[in-house]
Amino acid sequence: MDNDRRELSVRVLCRKLIIASKERGLQWLIGSPFFEQLTIVSTVQCLHTQPGDSLSPDCNKESDDLRTLLLRGFDVIGALLPGDSNWEENAGKAADAARKMRKFLSGNDRGIRDTIGAVAHPITSEIHFFVSKTEKSPNLEAVTTVVYEEHPDKYVWERGCLLRCELAMNLPIYVPTNRASGTIQVSILLNKSGSSTQVVAPIAEYFPASEPARLFVVSFKFDILCYASKDLPAAHAVSKLIVPGLEDQLTTMKKTLYSNLFTQHPQPRPYHFCPPGFVQPVTVLYELDYGETEMKQVEIRRSLHLRLGLPLDRPFLLIANAIKFSITEGSAGSIPIRKGSALLKDVHSGIPGSGVSGGIVSLIQGSYEYYHYLQDGFDDSGWGCAYRSLQTIISWFRLQHYTSIEVPSHREIQQALVEIGDKEHSFVGSREWIGAIELSFVLDKLLGVSCKVMNLRSGSELPDKCRELAMHFETQGTPVMIGGGVLAYTLLGVDYNEASGDCAFLILDPHYTGGDELKKIVNGGWCGWKKAVDSKGRSFFLQDKFYNLLLPQRPNMV
Repeated sequence: MDNDRRELSVRVLCRKLIIASKERGLQWLIGSPFFEQLTIVSTVQCLHTQPGDSLSPDCNKESDDLRTLLLRGFDVIGALLPGDSNWEENAGKAADAARKMRKFLSGNDRGIRDTIGAVAHPITSEIHFFVSKTEKSPNLEAVTTVVYEEHPDKYVWERGCLLRCELAMNLPIYVPTNRASGTIQVSILLNKSGSSTQVVAPIAEYFPASEPARLFVVSFKFDILCYASKDLPAAHAVSKLIVPGLEDQLTTMKKTLYSNLFTQHPQPRPYHFCPPGFVQPVTVLYELDYGETEMKQVEIRRSLHLRLGLPLDRPFLLIANAIKFSITEGSAGSIPIRKGSALLKDVHSGIPGSGVSGGIVSLIQGSYEYYHYLQDGFDDSGWGCAYRSLQTIISWFRLQHYTSIEVPSHREIQQALVEIGDKEHSFVGSREWIGAIELSFVLDKLLGVSCKVMNLRSGSELPDKCRELAMHFETQGTPVMIGGGVLAYTLLGVDYNEASGDCAFLILDPHYTGGDELKKIVNGGWCGWKKAVDSKGRSFFLQDKFYNLLLPQRPNMV
């Protein structure tokens, strides 16, 4: 077949729904020069557009954001526009925008040759792909084959690997007292001498200040991830990926630094994330002086969620969710790790069924740790069950990355209640019980989590609340604390037959006093399904005691 008339194919690694979203407008198609075939690894939303034209990018602003976000080794290989006619014309506009963006990012030094122009029908989501071989947009070739990869992770990591570089430095910056004339100029020196044998020495030049200046010493911590093919020579990886990546990160930090230099102590730090739907990591620069809950930082994350197509009610880009690395002794380098404790997690997994015929099971969403009496060598037998239930609930918020705080001790829980004025100072260190209301106060203070409280006059009313509890697990998915009389339990789910009214409750019992042995816990019924009234007519919930159920609400946050 003639070379100019050959069949063209494109491989797509990201989910179809992301690439074909109707509301997203102009999207950048991300790929890598290390793939032989044109391959779309992910898509990111164009957020900065020209006034009055939502489909024309503001390349200056867009390139600033993408330079930070994209790992070296990935680049803009194309663009996608919405459209319902004139496929080739719109594809040409998309390809032109992608080429222009690539030049803003790094000139033409990233090894991308062909450019994809794609057009998505706004109603049917049908996508037409074209490939541009030159800078002349009319010179387009239609893609004849589109392959949606079933194992995108395998495709990416069989062909390449991550390179990481960390660099810390304290940089003195002199800024004229007159802010209007103050500038910051930082450059990275590159070795471009090639094979020259001439001996040279570093040169330092002194420029005296022309006016009074202030000295700022700023701590920079660079952290670069790059993607490279596994057979790429190390020297090439350093010169073409790592050093330019450092330069990109320093350029971004410099802009963040200068805007905050006079009002606060800036602490720009890079973090790497691999959010849902992405096979490759992305890099985010956060200003730590803001704090994670300060509104400016929240708005930064919200913008990132929009750019990456992430939901606006899940905190995927909190620092607690960042990729963590560790250097193990004797290893060749950094490896990702996951922090964790020795406590049992998700002890309800694999337990026998509830015995409810025709019921619908609604369960906790996500992971938790099992806290119970006598853990950590602390004797709270007889009074600490609600504390333990609260610890289990807070572990859920930690493991879902809504917070990075440690699970509090009994004393820290008591101290929190004193600090908000609910208890007297003598409460700290005591063996006093707490209930659902106190738990709600602590969750609000330590995590900013709001709760609903369900009040029941008797344990016999629990089955009547199964529909409402099922709705909680379907929509919120958080553990529920049940408090009645002097007992507290953690509820992990319900099995409910709406037609017959038959139901069962998945109870995690904090009154267990043994070791953390899963088989012993499950066989002993410390985690299992409980019916309000069993086959022998015995009631699990007390008929003559009132009950409060605490339903923590999943934060609607980024």
